[in-house]
Amino acid sequence: MPVAVRLIPCLDVDAGRVVKGVNFENLRDAGDPVELARTYGEQGADEITFLDVSASIQARATMLEVVAATAEQVFVPLTVGGGVRSVEDVARLLAHGADKVGVNTAAVADPDLIARVTDRFGDQVLVLSVDARRCPQGVRTESGYEVTTHGGKRSTGIDALEWACKAAELGAGEILLNSMDADGVRSGFDLEMLRAVRSQVDIPVIASGGAGAAEHFVQAALAGADAVLAASVFHFGTVSIPEVKAAMSRAGLPVRLTPACGKSEGRTHV
Repeated sequence: MPVAVRLIPCLDVDAGRVVKGVNFENLRDAGDPVELARTYGEQGADEITFLDVSASIQARATMLEVVAATAEQVFVPLTVGGGVRSVEDVARLLAHGADKVGVNTAAVADPDLIARVTDRFGDQVLVLSVDARRCPQGVRTESGYEVTTHGGKRSTGIDALEWACKAAELGAGEILLNSMDADGVRSGFDLEMLRAVRSQVDIPVIASGGAGAAEHFVQAALAGADAVLAASVFHFGTVSIPEVKAAMSRAGLPVRLTPACGKSEGRTHV
């Protein structure tokens, strides 16, 4: 039976609240993270992702509390990222209930962090987050895409495709490919970039950035995404998880349908 395409709501958490903006700017409040995660779990989300967008020590402690509270109430895998810089950070998040941990900026600065994390915890734990964009004027890479860090604010000049391949070789379990050009714009995923990365790596690829309608999720899955992640379209009611899963099912994509989608719990439909 084909592996189901996963649907993943993403919650950007700042000081204990979910926020969302466009291209990581002009953030506005979108609700309580534990409540939203529970609602999405009930609606049929296959996983939940939290991204900690705060940097202070106080915010880190708040985030751990949010993760622990969510893990007690939500029964789908929970990925947590943002500010993860060491094996100890990963261990701390796993101890508070995370199932997977996302790493981004720290891995760009120290690629061997990927191997250290996966050697200790297994590759299924590490999600390598790649914030990529089309190269701006003055930056050139072979693929035409570059990796950015610090929420898309810093250019690295690193080729996004080469980085994805290197991360896979170092042991990353999945790649979360976030288009910084499309983030929050709602005009659709960057299918060209998605296809380019998909053609180069064998590990699962999660498409992120640009969802604005149910058909955008379908397009991303048909372009090779193993999972599709979105935030504001769910938070502000543009589309619902059941609507997206129904659209993917109609397109012949394998999805896990739940009662909220109008089918029996746990059934996979092709």
